[in-house]
Amino acid sequence: MNYLITIIGPTAIGKTALSIALAQHFKCEIVSCDSRQFFKEMQIGTAVPTLQELEVAKHHFIQNKSIFQPYTVGDFEKEALAKLDVLFEQNNIQILVGGSGLYADAVCKGMDVFPAIDINIRELVTTKFQQYGLSFLQQTLAELDPDYTAILVKTNPQTLQNPQRMMRFVEVCWATNTPYSSFLNKKKATRNFIPIWIGLEAERAVLYSRINQRVAIMLQEGLAAEAQKLLPNKHLNALQTVGYREIFDFFEGKITFDCAVESIKQNTRRFAKRQLTWFKKNDEITWFDFETNHNEIIAHLEKQMNT
Repeated sequence: MNYLITIIGPTAIGKTALSIALAQHFKCEIVSCDSRQFFKEMQIGTAVPTLQELEVAKHHFIQNKSIFQPYTVGDFEKEALAKLDVLFEQNNIQILVGGSGLYADAVCKGMDVFPAIDINIRELVTTKFQQYGLSFLQQTLAELDPDYTAILVKTNPQTLQNPQRMMRFVEVCWATNTPYSSFLNKKKATRNFIPIWIGLEAERAVLYSRINQRVAIMLQEGLAAEAQKLLPNKHLNALQTVGYREIFDFFEGKITFDCAVESIKQNTRRFAKRQLTWFKKNDEITWFDFETNHNEIIAHLEKQMNT
């Protein structure tokens, strides 16, 4: 039987350190499912593992793509499963780690299956957005799928502010004459492994302190200079990311540098809250305090695999 130890948790909680400790113990490799660490142009602002950490344990899907390459969660699901098939031939225990809940779910549970969208409909939705803005997409989704809109308002309002996601919802509704939500939660694909979910958490004040510390380290390592190089490409989807957006605003004279730094901290805290909201829906996760001795987590995992 194959086992995929899946480590999740909010940003700055210590997932990388735990994954490396487990990889060393079980003599296996690490598949990253952090949706921003895929991009080689984004190093400091995404807190990729250090060169030393990468040398200690073999990692996959770290800075293996370019921000100029379109890359979806569906693409990642296919590539990650193919890589895991190879890795499981070497060892029946492997590790998946990251804070992107959607990407972890795609690997462990499979994606919801949506119909192919006619290119003309996709272009029409894009044109309507360019003409009438995000409010048009929000109103259209509310009319065509009021139930899903209500769910987003209650559980994930940030999604309603995401043009790419909103255009996707509307194009599915228009292409199928069916609410987007009708395609959700269908039977998922089977997997040739059993995921064992491990979550790391901390008290809110502790987590926020760790986030502030991480932001400070990023700035010391040159986040502003990295963002300045990427400024001409700020429109790309990969760069719609906390830590970069705020620095872009500073370079464009919209806010002061101090304001940008405080915004990064605040928006990262909000991001961590959304991560936890997503993860808490998964009742398969066993939660540990971030300071839990790694040996205790190893004992839990070995018990799960030997049951």
